[in-house]
Amino acid sequence: MDQAHTTGQGSQKSRLLISLLALGVVFGDIGTSPLYAFRECFGPHHQVALNEMNILGVLSLIVWTLIVVICFKYITLILRADNNGEGGILSLMSLVSVAEKNRGWVFLTGLIGAALLFGDGIITPAISVLSAVEGLQILNPDLEHVILPLTIGLLVLLFSFQKHGTAKIGTFFGPIILVWFLTLSALGINGIIDNPEVLRALNPIYAIQFFMENGKEGFFILGSVFLVVTGGEALYADMGHFGRPPIQKAWFFVAFPALIINYFGQGALLLHTPSAISNPFYKLAPEWALIPVVIIATMATVIASQALISGVFSLAKQAMQLGYFPRMQIVHTSKSEIGQIYLPFMNWAMLLGVILLVIEFKSSSELASAYGVAVAGTAALTTILATDVALKLWGWKPWKVLMIFVPLLLVDLVFFTTNIVKFWSGGWVAIFVGSLIYVVMKTWQKGRIQLLEILKSRSILVEDFLKNVELLRPHRAKGYAIFMSGDAWGVPFPLIHNMKHNKVLHENIMLLTIKTKEVPTVHPDERIKIRDLGPNFHRVRAYFGFMEKPNIYLILKACQEAGLHFPLEYTTFVLGRETIVTKEKSFFKSWRQRLFALMSRNAERPMAFFSIPPQNVIEVGVQIEI
Repeated sequence: MDQAHTTGQGSQKSRLLISLLALGVVFGDIGTSPLYAFRECFGPHHQVALNEMNILGVLSLIVWTLIVVICFKYITLILRADNNGEGGILSLMSLVSVAEKNRGWVFLTGLIGAALLFGDGIITPAISVLSAVEGLQILNPDLEHVILPLTIGLLVLLFSFQKHGTAKIGTFFGPIILVWFLTLSALGINGIIDNPEVLRALNPIYAIQFFMENGKEGFFILGSVFLVVTGGEALYADMGHFGRPPIQKAWFFVAFPALIINYFGQGALLLHTPSAISNPFYKLAPEWALIPVVIIATMATVIASQALISGVFSLAKQAMQLGYFPRMQIVHTSKSEIGQIYLPFMNWAMLLGVILLVIEFKSSSELASAYGVAVAGTAALTTILATDVALKLWGWKPWKVLMIFVPLLLVDLVFFTTNIVKFWSGGWVAIFVGSLIYVVMKTWQKGRIQLLEILKSRSILVEDFLKNVELLRPHRAKGYAIFMSGDAWGVPFPLIHNMKHNKVLHENIMLLTIKTKEVPTVHPDERIKIRDLGPNFHRVRAYFGFMEKPNIYLILKACQEAGLHFPLEYTTFVLGRETIVTKEKSFFKSWRQRLFALMSRNAERPMAFFSIPPQNVIEVGVQIEI
């Protein structure tokens, strides 16, 4: 009895700890929205009068947007659409593609959504950190000139720290964000006590009256209301780190109440002090508490940015594994957590983009115009894919899908429409970055397919190759050789090249093809498939999930367990090195081929990507014209 009770207590403590960690990683983005969201709803570009009816109407819209979009859509429905525990739009795309015969639209939807999230990845750190530092201006207007340099300095420090990983400070994320949510609640309660009449906004009738009073302008204010839910997609993408139950508990018991209380507090403040609209969040704080609030807000926004940066790294890794991104250097920053990675190129490219945004837009209010378009687009695409999951995988009746998902999609499309009108005032940033990423992904995918077709045309059947070996009887050198091939068909050209020019073969030969399955992880028992092609001649297919990093040590270990022994210290890896040459065309006709050639030249070499010891590698070059 005592032991069971102790075990139950330990299990409960473990669940609470996971929920606390989830609070720090998952809700940092949505948790910092009170810094700017309410203020933007009454920005000068909306021309909505700052009166009691409008304040209650906007507040009602905020409350019910959080309930419908986050509580119902993401927390209750979308989190159920997990791919073996993993979330995010690429994971969802892979899940849908398994059940969908017509996969073209699925991949198009997933790739566009992923590309838009990359655009969001450079906006969130900029607007979050900038909005926190702007609190100094409330403390002392003379500090206005230090806001931009201080913001850029904090962002440089944040991105510079990425190479050290988040393992050392990860355990502090949860407690800091918990303190942040408690601060949100305390500030909000202070405002509500002064004017409890604000609680009337819980009634959705105020939202309806707001639209009736303000017409077209009231509709387009939804573009700013959407800022309160911009962390929803990141919430889904981070599900694989913690699982669904801890995220749900952290949301309903901590994050959601704190956000609602703070927004009501800001609304209460504006009801009796309309001039506080310049920065209602910071003006909720008593003067003595302003410095501590600025400090905790800055820490919270840095953590929110950190979580999104890690999410972009994870998204880029998934895209690489699924064949939509060129290979880039991946540094694992934790020995125990496979998800903690660092991508140097992506990190510095993001920092450059973030700094340019801060310099160009100069304030969080201006940046708010750029924010929301990408997230709203991705949210709509997520709903479309989740609709297919409900039909094909959950077995829902069509009427039930129509009744639930069609209204949700309409909500998403309304928010996207009200955000896309901000295109010329800043929304173009996310669309531009997303378009670039999409072009890169499609170019790499199509280029790799074309390259494999060319290599396949230059290959020969294994049976024909073995007949030549039997006829020519080349010298068999002692040792082991692994010839890597992108396609498990025929004989890779380095082996043909070696046979043709050197007239020598190793005694033991493996043709190795590494494939990524459309699942997050592959069970060790399904890691490899071995086919004997002839005496001491084998074809091995190694499989990894899109959340895993292919590793030659794991492959050789799996081979050994299956009875195929290729000792690493005595094995030579023969890799093909393709040099892509574009045909003589005008630049405008061959820009995609030139882009693929550029990416191919700069992609990380297979030796480093697959963790093959360099002293064991021989590369055979070939020139390929596309």
